[in-house]
Amino acid sequence: MENTNQKFIETSSLLVAYEISGPDDGNPVVLLHGWPDDVRTWDRILPALHGCGMQTIVPYLRGFGPTRFLRSDTKRFGQLSALGQDLLEFADALKLRSFAVVGHDWGARAAYIASCVAGFGRISHCAALSVGWGTNDPNQSMSLKQVQNYWYHWYMALDRGVELVRNDRDVFTRYIWNIWNPGWEISDDEFDRTAVSFANPDWAEVVVHSYRVRWGLAPTDPTLADFEERLARNPEISVPTLVIHGGADPCNDPSTSEGKQRFFKGNYQRVVLDGIGHFPQREAPMEVANVLVPFLSANNFAIK
Repeated sequence: MENTNQKFIETSSLLVAYEISGPDDGNPVVLLHGWPDDVRTWDRILPALHGCGMQTIVPYLRGFGPTRFLRSDTKRFGQLSALGQDLLEFADALKLRSFAVVGHDWGARAAYIASCVAGFGRISHCAALSVGWGTNDPNQSMSLKQVQNYWYHWYMALDRGVELVRNDRDVFTRYIWNIWNPGWEISDDEFDRTAVSFANPDWAEVVVHSYRVRWGLAPTDPTLADFEERLARNPEISVPTLVIHGGADPCNDPSTSEGKQRFFKGNYQRVVLDGIGHFPQREAPMEVANVLVPFLSANNFAIK
């Protein structure tokens, strides 16, 4: 029996909106969207996951869509470790003893972080799209090409960039979608269906903090100090991991996910899709599903 609807559940700081679909008794797979995006990014992938017996759980990240902070005095941090903690608290609230996670962009970073902290058993599979692990350090070395790719990071470090995020978010994000998908023209309808999620009252603050804090330009969340220390102490991931990267990604160059095997103690695979941009799940859903489904179907899930 199929169950498809939007629901809400509380974590320590959020009222998280999410969509759940697929077989009620299916193995749970949490799918996390990125920026600038929302849950609609997975629509073309879900049928393939349902068809192989998986139940999909797709939350809106903090600052997106109907997800809201529980308290007005909570700082709207967009710190990447906060996204990883959100995922684990979300799974706790749903009483998922074990689950797979698939993330794109911000969601990929959250999936890596949660997998690193929680480990294999709690998380059965980790699939990350368009992002390599070990790329969160503000002191990381980068090619000049990647420096150029990150122009929007640097722009949001300026007051005029903040004003753009706050006051012209649809123009800004539509431009991002256009340049990040060089070989694929995205329709206005598809963009508009997702852009409604950027009207969240916390979106701008979460976005600006997320990009500024990555480079030491904003204060970190003090409640995450222990969490961050655990990540820094041991960045190895024991969860079986699949990386899918578009070969023509103009946001995170494919080279940024190369040579990461040393961070993975479990099974590790990396697949590059030739000619595909930053949103492979939207642009090339069949190619993504053809890689993702066998990966998620391999190795029995731990007890739910």
